[in-house]
Order: sequence, then structure tokens, then C-alpha cells
Amino acid sequence: MDSPVAQRIREMIVDGTLAAGTRVAEATIAERLGVSRTPVRNALPALATEGLLEPAGKRGYAVRGFSVEDSFRATEIRCVLEGYAARELAARPDRAAIVAELHQCLKDGDAIFAKGHVVKDDESEYARMNRRFHDIIVDGARDALLAELIHRVYAVPFVAPGVVAFNRVPLAEIYPILVSGHHQHHAIVDAIEGGQPDVAESLMRGHSSPARRSLGLERPGGEMSVAV
Repeated sequence: MDSPVAQRIREMIVDGTLAAGTRVAEATIAERLGVSRTPVRNALPALATEGLLEPAGKRGYAVRGFSVEDSFRATEIRCVLEGYAARELAARPDRAAIVAELHQCLKDGDAIFAKGHVVKDDESEYARMNRRFHDIIVDGARDALLAELIHRVYAVPFVAPGVVAFNRVPLAEIYPILVSGHHQHHAIVDAIEGGQPDVAESLMRGHSSPARRSLGLERPGGEMSVAV
């Protein structure tokens, strides 16, 4: 589960406080956030797994640079692979228990959006729900190679489904984007539950647009020095 410290470091990378190439020193970050070094030390490997940091020196990390086009293309690849996972899950005769888990994710998402808007405090809750939703589908396909390939793609900045950054898009604009994505979640679960592999795959492949829009990745080709 994502920690508050990891989220705060992620935001510092996104807003440029920690620029590309900057070495991330545990002591400096801990002092800036007003926490001990331990939660910072625990957060850095997770952020490296997301593709936000890269190894620097023997045990250190630096902020990774990347292009918008890399993230744009990787998001497309992610949704193709996840589409195949959704297809496999929809074809499984023993999918009922997995579908029940997906319905719980839908309820959690519905609760986030019930008030008709989002606030900053919803960020971590939405990220956890979205990551869980996608993980359930990927794990439910029960294909080790597929899961490995998907998680490789997740390591590209901005691509993992648990990566959310409300400070990249105004809250008033991000609400309809996320609601649209969550409506797609409902449709995907309906297709999986109904045993419709073709529909489930098609819907999941088309799920990349809300992910890109919520992170400002609609126009590939530009260079960026921040990532999430």
C-alpha cells in the first residue's frame, strides 16, 4: 500500500521540486517532510519501481528523466496487455470470486465520486482503488508471463495504474476524467462477469484515454523532466 511519504515525494517529483537528475538524499527529504529517515528509505525503492527514480551510486537514487511520448506509448501497450488479461479472466469458468473483488473496487470508487467532486484527500484513496482494480484483473488471468510483461511496462513513468497526481490537472477538470474512467471500470466488470471475452478486451484496451488525460499526457512528443 502506498504511504503518505511516498505520495509526498511523488508530488515533489511531479511539480519539479525534485528535477530530473537530482540525487534524492534520505536525510534532506526527511528533513523537508518533517519525518524520520526510515519511511523515506522505505519509499524510495517503491518509487524506483514506478520508474520515477533510478539507481545512483551504490545505494542511492536520482530522479529519472523521460519523454511524454515514452509514457504515452507505454500506456497504450499497458492497455493492450491488460486487455488480454481481461479477455482471459472473462473466459474463466471460476471467475466468480474475482468478480466479487472487482465489485468491491467499484463500490469503493463509487464512494469517492458520490459527493460530485474530488478533493486532494481523495488522491491516495483513488490510487489504491485503481491499482487494486487493475491488479485483480491481471492476477485473475493467471498468466505469469503476461503479468511479468505488464509490470515491466508499469515501470515507465506515468504508466502504473496506482500512479495519480492531482497536482498535474486542476481538480475541477480531473473529476469528469476520473468519473469517465470509473464508468469504464463498471462496463469492464459487466463484460467479465457476463463471460464476454471480446467485449472485456475491447473495453480494457480503450481504457487508456482517462489514464493519459488525468496525467496530462494527451499530446506525445514533448520532453519532460518530471514524472508520475
